Amino acid sequence: MQSTLVVINILGAVALLLFGLSQVKDGVTRAFGARLRTALANSTKSGIRSLLSGLVATIALQSSTATALMTASFAERSLINPRMAQIVLLGANVGTAVTAWLVAAGTEVFAPLLLLSGVMLMRNGSAARKGIGTALIGIGLMLLSLQLLGLATEPMRQSTALAAFLGLLDSSWLVALLFSAALAFVSSSSLAVVILILSLASSGAASPGLVVVLILGANLGGAIPPVVATLASPPEARRITRGNLLVRAIGCALALPLAGMAADLLQMLPVSPTKLPVDAHLAFNLVLALVAWPFGGFVSDLMKRMIPDEAEKESGPLFLDADELQDPVRALANATREVLGVGDQIERMLIRAENAFKHNDLAPLREIAALEGRVDRLQQEVKIYLSKLGQLGLDDENSRRSIAIIDYAINLEHMGDIIEKGLCDQLAKKIAKGLKFSDDGYRELADLFDLTIDNLRTAQTLFVTGDFNLARRLMEVKVDVRRLEKRSAERHLERLRDGKLESLQTSSVHLDMLRDLKRINAHIVSVAHPILDDSGLLIESRLRQGDQRS
Repeated sequence: MQSTLVVINILGAVALLLFGLSQVKDGVTRAFGARLRTALANSTKSGIRSLLSGLVATIALQSSTATALMTASFAERSLINPRMAQIVLLGANVGTAVTAWLVAAGTEVFAPLLLLSGVMLMRNGSAARKGIGTALIGIGLMLLSLQLLGLATEPMRQSTALAAFLGLLDSSWLVALLFSAALAFVSSSSLAVVILILSLASSGAASPGLVVVLILGANLGGAIPPVVATLASPPEARRITRGNLLVRAIGCALALPLAGMAADLLQMLPVSPTKLPVDAHLAFNLVLALVAWPFGGFVSDLMKRMIPDEAEKESGPLFLDADELQDPVRALANATREVLGVGDQIERMLIRAENAFKHNDLAPLREIAALEGRVDRLQQEVKIYLSKLGQLGLDDENSRRSIAIIDYAINLEHMGDIIEKGLCDQLAKKIAKGLKFSDDGYRELADLFDLTIDNLRTAQTLFVTGDFNLARRLMEVKVDVRRLEKRSAERHLERLRDGKLESLQTSSVHLDMLRDLKRINAHIVSVAHPILDDSGLLIESRLRQGDQRS
């Protein structure tokens, strides 16, 4: 009976830890999700920035799995170079280790304060504050679970059954590693397993070498859930998660024979022996990151050979199920998901145009015509689907949502036309003629490209959430784009007056690209119009404002 209670208490503490982790992830995603995704996508231009972005994202989300899946999705859409994506995941592994070290650093005394602060923010605050409150509650629950784990494992210090089981594992380190990996895979959290090992190690029943082996297993098992989650994903995403699993597996294989020596070295450090699991976890991931970093390109090339590109196949709508037209809510959800896919195609087109611009290379432009054709077909299918839905009769709310979906789909189709017939033509002309922008002109266009892609990601989020504050922020960005375009055009004319050769040669291309990017942004911002119009904050035109003043 006593042993049953101990097991229940341990499982309950682990469940509380996992729930706390999910609360932190949900809260941070709600408060900073769009900005966090944008920052991760834009912070991979160098190895050190990629490593740090993975570390920071994982500490914020409390989940290396979430960071891995986000990175894989970015690689799938060509937002991240595959080599940099592998380095991001090395940083994510370090981020998990840092989180475990912080949780075990005696911070559990702050659990009540964090819970109180989180509840106060949840009860009185904006959506962002409520997200922060949820994250604080999650951290408080994680720290509280650490206390409960310590209490739950206290009776096990004298357990002969536990001593015998750990003795069996100590006699076969490979079995111990696989056992720990299985726990991490089943719980989908290497952090939870590391904290559990921390509690068990404090009993003194496990040898230092076995503790290190169990930590290696937790690291290996933590790389498996992202692989499983991307089994049905395109090759670009699968390469990232499987590459990360390969790196961790090689690291564990090399470290396993040295576990006893590593444990002795760590115990020589001026730190508490009870913290050996988190110290080993951090040391392993730091060493792995430093050793594997230079091989990021090799790993990505190897994964590309192992997982070749799939043959391009023509695909129609994925979510427009005619059988669900009788249920307006589900039909509108289907149309929303399909239009989000159209938005992803537009993002790919923008990314390829930006790559052609930055690398002076025609190759990225070759796919844009096919992508634009897909955008045309899908937005047409969405309009037909929603017209059939409208014929069955909709209430006012669903009718407004249907119109908003169609409007966004049409605006996305216009963006595709501008990219294909405007930006691509200008870039092809520039590259074919060997023209070169001035340094200032290049930076201005690069900044506007980046801002446009960021705005599209924000619009995609807004299209789903309908968040009023996000709609206002997007409208404010429209003014920023207008000012940026105007200032860039004025500076370009100044360079023409100064007689700069590069500006003279690229004048029409520069001004046309500025105009096209401004037009794309105008279509992006249109997703905010229905939300602000419903709130009464959107006027029909500036002319009406002028009439009222007169």
